[in-house]
Amino acid sequence: MATVRKRGKGYQIDYFDPNGKRIRKSFKKKKDAEAELGKRVSLIAEGRYLDVKKDYTTTLEEILAKYEQNYKNQSSYKTAKRFFVEGIREYFGESTLLANIRYLNVETYRNYLKEKLTPHGTVKTDASVNREMSCLRHIFRKAVEWEMIEQSPFSRGKSLMLKENNKRFRFLMEDEITKLLDACPGYLHNIVECALNTGMRKGEILGLKWEQIRNGFIYLHETKPKEARQIPVNDALEIMFKEIRKKQYLTSEYVFTYQGKHVDDVKGSFYTVVKKAGIIDFRFNDLRHTFASQLIMKGGTLKDVQELLGHSTMTMTLRYAHLTQEHKRKAVNLLNGLTASNKKAICHKTVTFPNQEKSADM
Repeated sequence: MATVRKRGKGYQIDYFDPNGKRIRKSFKKKKDAEAELGKRVSLIAEGRYLDVKKDYTTTLEEILAKYEQNYKNQSSYKTAKRFFVEGIREYFGESTLLANIRYLNVETYRNYLKEKLTPHGTVKTDASVNREMSCLRHIFRKAVEWEMIEQSPFSRGKSLMLKENNKRFRFLMEDEITKLLDACPGYLHNIVECALNTGMRKGEILGLKWEQIRNGFIYLHETKPKEARQIPVNDALEIMFKEIRKKQYLTSEYVFTYQGKHVDDVKGSFYTVVKKAGIIDFRFNDLRHTFASQLIMKGGTLKDVQELLGHSTMTMTLRYAHLTQEHKRKAVNLLNGLTASNKKAICHKTVTFPNQEKSADM
Protein backbone atom coordinates (compact mmCIF):
# COMPACT_ATOMS: atom_id res chain seq x y z
CA MET A 1 0.00 0.00 0.00
CA ALA A 2 1.33 3.46 -0.96
CA THR A 3 1.71 5.92 1.93
CA VAL A 4 3.28 9.22 2.90
CA ARG A 5 4.69 9.38 6.42
CA LYS A 6 6.52 11.92 8.56
CA ARG A 7 10.22 11.09 8.90
CA GLY A 8 12.26 13.47 11.07
CA LYS A 9 12.12 16.93 9.52
CA GLY A 10 10.77 15.64 6.21
CA TYR A 11 8.31 13.23 4.61
CA GLN A 12 8.80 9.84 3.02
CA ILE A 13 6.81 8.02 0.35
CA ASP A 14 6.60 4.24 0.71
CA TYR A 15 5.21 1.91 -2.00
CA PHE A 16 5.89 -1.27 -4.02
CA ASP A 17 6.77 -1.01 -7.71
CA PRO A 18 5.30 -3.40 -10.34
CA ASN A 19 8.29 -5.74 -9.81
CA GLY A 20 7.43 -6.20 -6.14
CA LYS A 21 10.36 -4.06 -5.03
CA ARG A 22 9.74 -1.74 -2.06
CA ILE A 23 10.54 1.89 -2.88
CA ARG A 24 11.16 4.64 -0.32
CA LYS A 25 12.02 8.24 -1.13
CA SER A 26 12.29 11.31 1.12
CA PHE A 27 11.09 14.89 0.49
CA LYS A 28 11.38 18.12 2.52
CA LYS A 29 7.75 19.14 2.02
CA LYS A 30 4.64 17.01 2.48
CA LYS A 31 2.98 18.40 -0.67
CA ASP A 32 5.95 17.39 -2.80
CA ALA A 33 5.87 13.86 -1.35
CA GLU A 34 2.13 13.53 -1.99
CA ALA A 35 2.44 14.87 -5.54
CA GLU A 36 5.26 12.47 -6.41
CA LEU A 37 3.51 9.47 -4.91
CA GLY A 38 0.31 10.32 -6.75
CA LYS A 39 2.24 10.49 -10.04
CA ARG A 40 3.95 7.16 -9.50
CA VAL A 41 0.75 5.38 -8.48
CA SER A 42 -0.92 6.75 -11.60
CA LEU A 43 1.95 5.54 -13.85
CA ILE A 44 1.76 2.10 -12.30
CA ALA A 45 -1.98 1.95 -12.97
CA GLU A 46 -1.43 2.98 -16.60
CA GLY A 47 1.49 0.57 -17.08
CA ARG A 48 3.89 3.43 -17.76
CA TYR A 49 5.97 3.27 -14.60
CA LEU A 50 9.36 4.83 -15.39
CA ASP A 51 11.45 2.48 -13.24
CA VAL A 52 10.16 -0.73 -14.85
CA LYS A 53 12.94 -2.52 -16.74
CA LYS A 54 12.11 -3.56 -20.28
CA ASP A 55 12.74 -7.23 -19.62
CA TYR A 56 10.06 -7.16 -16.92
CA THR A 57 7.45 -6.27 -19.53
CA THR A 58 8.81 -7.98 -22.67
CA THR A 59 7.44 -11.43 -23.44
CA LEU A 60 9.24 -14.25 -25.24
CA GLU A 61 6.78 -13.99 -28.12
CA GLU A 62 7.72 -10.35 -28.70
CA ILE A 63 11.41 -11.12 -29.12
CA LEU A 64 10.73 -14.23 -31.25
CA ALA A 65 8.47 -12.22 -33.57
CA LYS A 66 11.13 -9.52 -33.90
CA TYR A 67 13.81 -12.15 -34.49
CA GLU A 68 11.80 -13.82 -37.24
CA GLN A 69 11.10 -10.47 -38.86
CA ASN A 70 14.81 -9.71 -39.10
CA TYR A 71 16.17 -13.17 -39.96
CA LYS A 72 13.42 -14.98 -41.88
CA ASN A 73 15.28 -14.49 -45.17
CA GLN A 74 18.51 -15.96 -43.79
CA SER A 75 19.24 -19.30 -45.46
CA SER A 76 19.89 -21.02 -42.12
CA TYR A 77 16.58 -19.72 -40.78
CA LYS A 78 14.64 -21.47 -43.51
CA THR A 79 16.37 -24.81 -43.00
CA ALA A 80 17.01 -24.95 -39.26
CA LYS A 81 16.42 -21.83 -37.15
CA ARG A 82 12.67 -21.77 -37.71
CA PHE A 83 12.47 -25.20 -36.10
CA PHE A 84 14.74 -24.07 -33.25
CA VAL A 85 12.55 -21.01 -32.66
CA GLU A 86 9.40 -23.13 -32.57
CA GLY A 87 11.04 -25.48 -30.08
CA ILE A 88 12.04 -22.54 -27.86
CA ARG A 89 8.50 -21.15 -28.00
CA GLU A 90 7.00 -24.52 -27.10
CA TYR A 91 9.41 -25.19 -24.22
CA PHE A 92 9.39 -21.80 -22.46
CA GLY A 93 5.90 -20.60 -23.43
CA GLU A 94 5.29 -17.56 -25.62
CA SER A 95 3.72 -15.49 -22.83
CA THR A 96 6.71 -15.99 -20.51
CA LEU A 97 8.44 -12.77 -19.49
CA LEU A 98 12.09 -12.58 -20.49
CA ALA A 99 12.84 -11.60 -16.89
CA ASN A 100 11.72 -15.06 -15.80
CA ILE A 101 14.21 -16.87 -18.04
CA ARG A 102 17.37 -17.16 -15.98
CA TYR A 103 20.70 -18.92 -16.45
CA LEU A 104 19.32 -21.97 -14.66
CA ASN A 105 16.45 -22.15 -17.14
CA VAL A 106 18.65 -22.05 -20.24
CA GLU A 107 20.99 -24.65 -18.72
CA THR A 108 17.99 -26.87 -18.00
CA TYR A 109 16.85 -26.36 -21.60
CA ARG A 110 20.24 -27.54 -22.86
CA ASN A 111 19.95 -30.70 -20.78
CA TYR A 112 16.43 -31.20 -22.11
CA LEU A 113 17.76 -31.03 -25.67
CA LYS A 114 20.45 -33.62 -24.87
CA GLU A 115 17.77 -36.09 -23.82
CA LYS A 116 15.22 -35.28 -26.51
CA LEU A 117 15.14 -37.80 -29.36
CA THR A 118 15.24 -36.79 -33.02
CA PRO A 119 12.27 -37.56 -35.33
CA HIS A 120 14.17 -40.73 -36.28
CA GLY A 121 14.30 -41.90 -32.67
CA THR A 122 18.02 -41.27 -32.18
CA VAL A 123 19.80 -39.20 -29.52
CA LYS A 124 20.82 -35.70 -30.57
CA THR A 125 24.50 -35.18 -31.21
CA ASP A 126 26.43 -32.59 -29.19
CA ALA A 127 26.81 -30.54 -32.38
CA SER A 128 23.04 -30.54 -32.89
CA VAL A 129 22.42 -29.40 -29.31
CA ASN A 130 25.03 -26.66 -29.71
CA ARG A 131 23.34 -25.30 -32.84
CA GLU A 132 20.02 -24.95 -31.02
CA MET A 133 21.68 -23.37 -27.99
CA SER A 134 23.57 -20.97 -30.26
CA CYS A 135 20.26 -19.89 -31.74
CA LEU A 136 18.79 -19.22 -28.28
CA ARG A 137 21.93 -17.33 -27.23
CA HIS A 138 21.74 -15.23 -30.42
CA ILE A 139 18.09 -14.41 -29.73
CA PHE A 140 18.96 -13.05 -26.28
CA ARG A 141 21.99 -11.18 -27.62
CA LYS A 142 19.82 -9.43 -30.20
CA ALA A 143 17.23 -8.67 -27.49
CA VAL A 144 19.94 -6.79 -25.58
CA GLU A 145 21.04 -4.93 -28.73
CA TRP A 146 17.44 -4.05 -29.55
CA GLU A 147 16.99 -2.77 -25.98
CA MET A 148 14.26 -5.29 -25.19
CA ILE A 149 16.19 -6.61 -22.17
CA GLU A 150 19.16 -5.33 -20.20
CA GLN A 151 21.22 -8.53 -19.84
CA SER A 152 21.23 -11.98 -21.42
CA PRO A 153 20.87 -14.94 -19.06
CA PHE A 154 23.81 -16.53 -20.89
CA SER A 155 26.12 -13.86 -19.48
CA ARG A 156 25.48 -14.94 -15.89
CA GLY A 157 27.42 -18.21 -16.01
CA LYS A 158 29.97 -20.28 -17.87
CA SER A 159 29.51 -21.37 -21.47
CA LEU A 160 26.73 -23.86 -22.03
CA MET A 161 28.21 -25.18 -25.28
CA LEU A 162 29.06 -28.88 -25.28
CA LYS A 163 32.48 -30.12 -26.30
CA GLU A 164 32.08 -31.60 -29.77
CA ASN A 165 33.92 -34.52 -31.27
CA ASN A 166 35.16 -33.11 -34.58
CA LYS A 167 37.29 -36.14 -35.37
CA ARG A 168 34.52 -37.98 -37.24
CA PHE A 169 35.91 -39.44 -40.45
CA ARG A 170 33.44 -41.48 -42.50
CA PHE A 171 33.58 -41.79 -46.26
CA LEU A 172 32.20 -44.12 -48.90
CA MET A 173 34.08 -46.61 -51.00
CA GLU A 174 33.14 -46.88 -54.68
CA ASP A 175 30.69 -49.77 -54.23
CA GLU A 176 28.89 -47.82 -51.49
CA ILE A 177 28.70 -44.76 -53.73
CA THR A 178 26.98 -46.87 -56.37
CA LYS A 179 24.46 -48.21 -53.82
CA LEU A 180 23.69 -44.72 -52.55
CA LEU A 181 23.16 -43.24 -56.01
CA ASP A 182 20.97 -46.17 -57.06
CA ALA A 183 18.72 -45.55 -54.03
CA CYS A 184 18.29 -41.82 -54.78
CA PRO A 185 15.27 -40.44 -56.65
CA GLY A 186 16.11 -38.18 -59.60
CA TYR A 187 16.35 -34.80 -57.90
CA LEU A 188 18.30 -36.16 -54.92
CA HIS A 189 20.56 -38.18 -57.23
CA ASN A 190 21.67 -34.90 -58.84
CA ILE A 191 22.32 -33.25 -55.47
CA VAL A 192 24.38 -36.18 -54.19
CA GLU A 193 26.29 -36.37 -57.48
CA CYS A 194 27.14 -32.69 -57.17
CA ALA A 195 28.41 -33.22 -53.61
CA LEU A 196 30.57 -36.16 -54.64
CA ASN A 197 32.13 -34.25 -57.53
CA THR A 198 32.71 -30.92 -55.79
CA GLY A 199 32.97 -31.42 -52.02
CA MET A 200 30.55 -28.53 -51.54
CA ARG A 201 28.60 -28.15 -48.31
CA LYS A 202 24.88 -28.91 -48.29
CA GLY A 203 23.93 -25.25 -47.95
CA GLU A 204 26.22 -24.29 -50.84
CA ILE A 205 24.67 -26.95 -53.06
CA LEU A 206 21.03 -26.23 -52.26
CA GLY A 207 21.62 -22.49 -52.67
CA LEU A 208 23.47 -22.89 -55.96
CA LYS A 209 22.19 -20.63 -58.76
CA TRP A 210 22.80 -20.90 -62.49
CA GLU A 211 24.53 -17.53 -62.53
CA GLN A 212 27.28 -19.05 -60.34
CA ILE A 213 28.20 -21.61 -63.01
CA ARG A 214 30.25 -20.16 -65.85
CA ASN A 215 33.46 -20.72 -67.77
CA GLY A 216 33.82 -24.24 -66.43
CA PHE A 217 33.78 -23.19 -62.76
CA ILE A 218 31.33 -22.92 -59.86
CA TYR A 219 31.80 -19.57 -58.12
CA LEU A 220 30.95 -19.62 -54.42
CA HIS A 221 30.63 -16.35 -52.54
CA GLU A 222 28.57 -16.99 -49.37
CA THR A 223 30.68 -19.78 -47.91
CA LYS A 224 30.98 -20.95 -44.30
CA PRO A 225 34.44 -19.37 -43.74
CA LYS A 226 33.20 -16.21 -45.51
CA GLU A 227 35.84 -16.57 -48.22
CA ALA A 228 35.00 -16.91 -51.90
CA ARG A 229 36.30 -19.93 -53.78
CA GLN A 230 36.02 -21.46 -57.22
CA ILE A 231 35.44 -25.14 -57.97
CA PRO A 232 36.20 -26.62 -61.41
CA VAL A 233 33.30 -28.41 -63.11
CA ASN A 234 34.43 -31.88 -64.22
CA ASP A 235 33.01 -33.70 -67.23
CA ALA A 236 30.45 -35.71 -65.24
CA LEU A 237 29.09 -32.59 -63.57
CA GLU A 238 28.98 -30.64 -66.84
CA ILE A 239 26.79 -33.33 -68.41
CA MET A 240 24.49 -33.37 -65.37
CA PHE A 241 24.11 -29.58 -65.35
CA LYS A 242 23.18 -29.58 -69.06
CA GLU A 243 20.52 -32.24 -68.47
CA ILE A 244 19.03 -30.33 -65.53
CA ARG A 245 19.06 -27.08 -67.50
CA LYS A 246 17.26 -28.75 -70.39
CA LYS A 247 14.52 -30.16 -68.14
CA GLN A 248 13.96 -26.87 -66.30
CA TYR A 249 13.38 -24.84 -69.49
CA LEU A 250 15.03 -21.85 -67.77
CA THR A 251 12.17 -21.63 -65.24
CA SER A 252 14.28 -21.40 -62.07
CA GLU A 253 17.26 -19.37 -60.93
CA TYR A 254 18.26 -22.30 -58.71
CA VAL A 255 20.02 -25.38 -60.04
CA PHE A 256 18.31 -27.96 -57.87
CA THR A 257 14.52 -28.08 -57.94
CA TYR A 258 11.75 -30.63 -57.40
CA GLN A 259 8.43 -30.37 -59.17
CA GLY A 260 9.28 -26.82 -60.18
CA LYS A 261 10.15 -25.65 -56.67
CA HIS A 262 13.55 -24.86 -55.16
CA VAL A 263 14.84 -27.66 -52.92
CA ASP A 264 15.81 -26.06 -49.60
CA ASP A 265 16.20 -29.16 -47.43
CA VAL A 266 17.02 -32.85 -47.98
CA LYS A 267 17.60 -34.05 -44.43
CA GLY A 268 14.62 -36.42 -44.30
CA SER A 269 14.92 -37.73 -47.85
CA PHE A 270 18.67 -38.30 -47.52
CA TYR A 271 18.18 -40.25 -44.29
CA THR A 272 15.63 -42.43 -46.10
CA VAL A 273 17.87 -43.27 -49.08
CA VAL A 274 20.87 -44.01 -46.85
CA LYS A 275 18.75 -46.49 -44.92
CA LYS A 276 17.37 -47.94 -48.17
CA ALA A 277 20.90 -48.39 -49.53
CA GLY A 278 21.91 -50.29 -46.39
CA ILE A 279 24.68 -47.83 -45.56
CA ILE A 280 25.51 -47.52 -41.87
CA ASP A 281 26.48 -44.35 -39.97
CA PHE A 282 26.49 -41.90 -42.86
CA ARG A 283 25.40 -38.25 -43.01
CA PHE A 284 25.16 -35.73 -45.81
CA ASN A 285 28.32 -33.93 -44.69
CA ASP A 286 30.19 -37.22 -45.09
CA LEU A 287 29.78 -36.79 -48.85
CA ARG A 288 32.30 -33.98 -48.44
CA HIS A 289 34.70 -36.41 -46.74
CA THR A 290 34.05 -38.90 -49.53
CA PHE A 291 34.96 -36.34 -52.19
CA ALA A 292 38.24 -35.50 -50.46
CA SER A 293 39.13 -39.11 -49.66
CA GLN A 294 38.47 -40.40 -53.15
CA LEU A 295 40.39 -37.48 -54.62
CA ILE A 296 43.40 -38.30 -52.45
CA MET A 297 43.23 -42.01 -53.24
CA LYS A 298 43.12 -41.27 -56.95
CA GLY A 299 46.26 -39.14 -56.83
CA GLY A 300 45.13 -35.71 -55.66
CA THR A 301 47.28 -33.77 -53.20
CA LEU A 302 46.48 -32.36 -49.79
CA LYS A 303 46.90 -28.88 -51.27
CA ASP A 304 44.26 -29.71 -53.87
CA VAL A 305 41.87 -30.83 -51.15
CA GLN A 306 42.54 -27.76 -49.00
CA GLU A 307 41.75 -25.37 -51.86
CA LEU A 308 38.71 -27.25 -53.14
CA LEU A 309 37.14 -27.69 -49.70
CA GLY A 310 37.93 -24.11 -48.75
CA HIS A 311 39.93 -24.89 -45.60
CA SER A 312 41.60 -21.69 -44.39
CA THR A 313 44.48 -23.69 -42.88
CA MET A 314 46.01 -27.09 -43.54
CA THR A 315 45.00 -28.32 -40.07
CA MET A 316 41.55 -29.55 -41.14
CA THR A 317 42.94 -31.05 -44.33
CA LEU A 318 45.52 -33.14 -42.51
CA ARG A 319 42.83 -35.64 -41.50
CA TYR A 320 43.26 -37.04 -45.02
CA ALA A 321 47.05 -37.29 -44.74
CA HIS A 322 47.05 -41.00 -43.93
CA LEU A 323 45.30 -41.66 -47.24
CA THR A 324 48.11 -39.86 -49.03
CA GLN A 325 50.68 -42.08 -47.37
CA GLU A 326 48.72 -45.19 -48.30
CA HIS A 327 48.51 -44.02 -51.89
CA LYS A 328 52.29 -43.52 -51.99
CA ARG A 329 52.81 -46.97 -50.52
CA LYS A 330 50.69 -48.56 -53.23
CA ALA A 331 52.53 -46.54 -55.87
CA VAL A 332 56.01 -47.71 -54.90
CA ASN A 333 54.81 -51.28 -54.67
CA LEU A 334 54.16 -51.13 -58.40
CA LEU A 335 57.94 -51.50 -58.70
CA ASN A 336 57.98 -54.85 -56.94
CA GLY A 337 59.93 -57.33 -59.08
CA LEU A 338 61.84 -54.62 -60.91
CA THR A 339 65.18 -55.74 -59.50
CA ALA A 340 66.36 -59.33 -59.81
CA SER A 341 67.68 -59.60 -56.23
CA ASN A 342 64.23 -59.52 -54.62
CA LYS A 343 62.08 -61.30 -57.17
CA LYS A 344 62.18 -64.62 -55.30
CA ALA A 345 61.25 -63.06 -51.95
CA ILE A 346 58.37 -61.16 -53.50
CA CYS A 347 56.92 -64.31 -54.95
CA HIS A 348 56.33 -65.60 -51.42
CA LYS A 349 54.96 -62.35 -49.94
CA THR A 350 51.60 -60.69 -50.34
CA VAL A 351 51.43 -56.97 -49.63
CA THR A 352 48.39 -56.03 -47.55
CA PHE A 353 46.67 -52.77 -46.86
CA PRO A 354 44.13 -51.63 -44.26
CA ASN A 355 40.79 -53.47 -44.37
CA GLN A 356 42.38 -56.36 -46.24
CA GLU A 357 42.98 -59.82 -44.76
CA LYS A 358 46.56 -60.97 -44.33
CA SER A 359 47.85 -63.66 -46.62
CA ALA A 360 48.48 -67.06 -45.13
CA ASP A 361 52.04 -66.84 -46.43
CA MET A 362 52.88 -63.85 -44.22
